[in-house]
Amino acid sequence: MSVLVGAEIEKALKDGSIRIEPLDWSQVGPGSIDLTLGNEFRVFKKRSKVYHVRNDSRFEEITRSVHVEDGCFVVIKPGEMVLGITREKITLADNISGRLEGRSRFARFGLAVHVTAGFMHPGISNHQVLEIVNLGHAPLALYPDTRICQFVFERCAGHATYRGRFAEQSKP
Repeated sequence: MSVLVGAEIEKALKDGSIRIEPLDWSQVGPGSIDLTLGNEFRVFKKRSKVYHVRNDSRFEEITRSVHVEDGCFVVIKPGEMVLGITREKITLADNISGRLEGRSRFARFGLAVHVTAGFMHPGISNHQVLEIVNLGHAPLALYPDTRICQFVFERCAGHATYRGRFAEQSKP
């Protein structure tokens, strides 16, 4: 697999093999596209009881949905985690995959934007859920529409389409 650079990303956007909705062309960088934080979050409920993590476990049981209006914010205390989602919907051709990465500017505050599962399969068509953790020592306020992460595109050696549980997710 090879990483697409700026000109190749622009070409793929124009020919439709990559679709970003909405797309702000200023978000296209030399090796990735910046994605912005959406308005929907899932905040973890405070609990002391052990939650058993198994194949059939559902994260919805231990989180609650929170909508944050533009201009407002959600606070993440040190050691806390929230689920967020990108404002943009990404659709990839069946020969393009990608990786979701944090941004250095926010990592310097102790903010981990995507804890795990950063690989995005070919053929996806969804909003990206962000597993956001404050690893720093100060509470952090997150605002919708902040360029929170970046998506790196890779051309695949074959063709495949992801059809898993989160294939068409639109909420965290």
